[in-house]
Amino acid sequence: MRLLTVILLILAAFPLVAATDTVKIQTQVYCDHCKVCESCWGRMEHNLKFTKGVKELSYDETAMTIVIIYDPKKTNPAKLRKVISRSGFDADEVKADAKAREKLDTCCKKKG
Repeated sequence: MRLLTVILLILAAFPLVAATDTVKIQTQVYCDHCKVCESCWGRMEHNLKFTKGVKELSYDETAMTIVIIYDPKKTNPAKLRKVISRSGFDADEVKADAKAREKLDTCCKKKG
């Protein structure tokens, strides 16, 4: 019984941490009147945050990349690129979904 208690105490001392991976995805959140439009970035951020396995994300305006920390058991970079595409934005080599791009605010549709 003491051995079992000692083993349980040792296991409790080392919390189990889920493994995570990080991916950097090239994309551009364009807006004709501000650097990052809250409307369009907000849409993409919302879609990514509610994607199963996404832990954290941030957008680097200068490098035009999204850094996503995710659980590789629940999602993968290809799925994340698809979520970005379905939000109306290019994601690396994956082009933006045409219907989603049409739903973007006028200021966020890149001209030309």
